Amino acid sequence: MNFRTPRIENEKHRRFIAGLPCLCCGSSDVQAAHIRYSEPEIGKRGTGMAEKSDDCFTVPLCVTHHRLQHDWGNEREWWKLMNIDPVKIALRLYSVSGDQSRGEMIVNACRQQCAA
Repeated sequence: MNFRTPRIENEKHRRFIAGLPCLCCGSSDVQAAHIRYSEPEIGKRGTGMAEKSDDCFTVPLCVTHHRLQHDWGNEREWWKLMNIDPVKIALRLYSVSGDQSRGEMIVNACRQQCAA
């Protein structure tokens, strides 16, 4: 039998993510956006329509970009168009969770790289 493990929730980390600027536009009206697609190399499984990933796989997105992420159809393609590796960014942010200045440094570096 294939039993799924329960989703790992971390409300403190989600609040940290929501306090960072949007990865795409820098807006401060941000939500913690869960990355839904799988990344088998690191053991991240994909999620169903009514299911969220573990909270370590969240990135800061404004309401507009969060809606685009969900509505695009192919999430992996959307992130590729944005020139962002959200899993890498999510794990970097999780490693500094709670440290606002380091979190902002990561987000700002990502935004600069994406704009290039």
